[in-house]
Amino acid sequence: MLHVNFKELSYNRTAKDIVINFFIASVALFVNGFGIYLTMKAGIGAAPWDVFNLGLSKTFGILYGNASIIVALTILVIDVLMKEPIGIAIIIDSIVVGKSVDFFNYFDPVPATDNMFLSILTLFAGLVVLGYTQFFYMKASLGCGPRDTLLVGLAKRLKRIPIGAVSIGLLCAATLVGYLLGGPVGIGTILCALCQGPIMQLAFKSLSFEATKIKHQSIPESIRVFAHKVA
Repeated sequence: MLHVNFKELSYNRTAKDIVINFFIASVALFVNGFGIYLTMKAGIGAAPWDVFNLGLSKTFGILYGNASIIVALTILVIDVLMKEPIGIAIIIDSIVVGKSVDFFNYFDPVPATDNMFLSILTLFAGLVVLGYTQFFYMKASLGCGPRDTLLVGLAKRLKRIPIGAVSIGLLCAATLVGYLLGGPVGIGTILCALCQGPIMQLAFKSLSFEATKIKHQSIPESIRVFAHKVA
């Protein structure tokens, strides 16, 4: 059984650390896609960014995963233009999560239900999965996802506006555009917007994890680690 000491790997000091954390982040983001699948399978409205992705998918007749990748890569370009630090994990996030959702949609392991209680239970199960996979993804310290990076970048530039308000503005914009494109909006959208953050914090607390103490490694820094290894 592989024993991984997360404390030792947090700052990716060696090429081996980066490779192991890359694998951890990839697996975590793949399972994260299952969490998104559950929130969508609940059938009572998707999370704000998923409303956008699903609206795009419906409008252009493409898979959810492809729509997600288009949105993520577009935001990634904006992040780069804003000169925000970009880590390896942002590339994994942009590609793996969306295609993971397609994978679970294809095999569709969870039956649909028209029972509101079961739908809400399915939704919250998805949010719990998202919370815990976010821990493993962030603990790898190889960078944040494109949306999180965008949020931080905007918050830096809109100094007089609290980051919470900036986040709400982004989520509202994503939901509105997604709704206009035909994305599913419902009580689940509100529940995701209100509960995803607190559930993630509870997951972090249960694991004694403080996300603000993680020092994420940028791609140039990772390259320097590998270059040193080669040298």
